[in-house]
Amino acid sequence: MARDFCCYFDHRYFDKGVAMYQSLLTHCPDARLWVLCLSDECHRALSQLALPGLVPVQMAQFEAGNAPLAAAKANRSLIEYYFTCTASFLDWVMQQDRSVETLTYVDSDLYFFSDPAPIFAAFEGHSILIVGHRFPPALAGREKYGRYNVGWLSFRRDADGLACLAWWRDRCLEWCYDRLEEDRFADQKYLDRFEQMFSGVLVLDHPGVNLAPWNLAGHRLEQRGGHLLVDGVPLIFFHFHQFRRLAPFLWDTNNRANGVKRCAFLDDLLYRPYIRALARAHALGDEVSIQREKQLTRQYFVAGGFRKIVRSLLGGDAVIG
Repeated sequence: MARDFCCYFDHRYFDKGVAMYQSLLTHCPDARLWVLCLSDECHRALSQLALPGLVPVQMAQFEAGNAPLAAAKANRSLIEYYFTCTASFLDWVMQQDRSVETLTYVDSDLYFFSDPAPIFAAFEGHSILIVGHRFPPALAGREKYGRYNVGWLSFRRDADGLACLAWWRDRCLEWCYDRLEEDRFADQKYLDRFEQMFSGVLVLDHPGVNLAPWNLAGHRLEQRGGHLLVDGVPLIFFHFHQFRRLAPFLWDTNNRANGVKRCAFLDDLLYRPYIRALARAHALGDEVSIQREKQLTRQYFVAGGFRKIVRSLLGGDAVIG
């Protein structure tokens, strides 16, 4: 039986979305990923590629006949509308295919390093799964935007799972803006209420799940046998939030803003594998002539000994790909 996942991205995020899909399928071969294509170009490319286990969904198909979604689209920005779509797309997939017993939303900038089976083993007997940000003390103030991260969410097709998903969908349709307002922030801060309102909620506490720039400083990292361990357990997936390309071989890890000290082996075990995965995904996009905006935020022309100079200028926040 397939494990069902869903996500969304457009043609500009194509490389990250496809890299996530490929890493998921590598470690979870029975995965089926439903992708809400936020642009027609993205849908065309994924349809042409016909990737195994990937179900591309056209935006128009998802939006058809959904008056509350249309009303929400008219009163918020594009990114706010995308946030609004998260819960509605989960609900849409559940309605489209009644064989889906458990559905997991994943952000498209995740990357899997090992089998997510331990997550599903922990989820047995529960209806809803959420994952905390796990902010270290220095970043605890960020909890005002939500204690939990939308990067991974699972819902089971049972009374509690469906009721929670419907409540979250309706709240996002009513209000989903990119600002902090009382006890609301985008689609994320609503997750803070799940435990109080619904039964069967599992708050997963696994250091190898949703490791991210914002919590790296709170974990003990080590390498063993060519693998990355987080507090002694294998890394399952990393959330490459705001990981961006600065130049053809230079990437910003987003660590400096999160108080993360440089750890040399992370380049080889974490960042370079992801850079290679992005390159493979980019090559797939080239096969179907997908257009992307250039990801270069600055132009750096660095070679040889000058790389150390650039790295020092960036405060140790860059990795050479």
